[in-house]
Amino acid sequence: MTDAFLSRQEASRYVLEKYGEPCSVSPKTLAKLAVVGGGPVFQKFGRRVAYTHEALDAWAESRLSAPRRSTSEPIHCNQSP
Repeated sequence: MTDAFLSRQEASRYVLEKYGEPCSVSPKTLAKLAVVGGGPVFQKFGRRVAYTHEALDAWAESRLSAPRRSTSEPIHCNQSP
């Protein structure tokens, strides 16, 4: 990948292509997260929003849980994968 900035549409496509359908996020969701927080780090270029590949990767990976064998496994704060 290049160091180019990505628009919301390009960022959405990048996350889908790299992480697959279960991790997809729409451009509208990215816009909402930019307002309320919880989304990937971005920069502004005038009125436009710009994401880096590194910021999108860090955000997507932060949303993934540790490997689990069951949905009923308890989550411990200090649990290491």
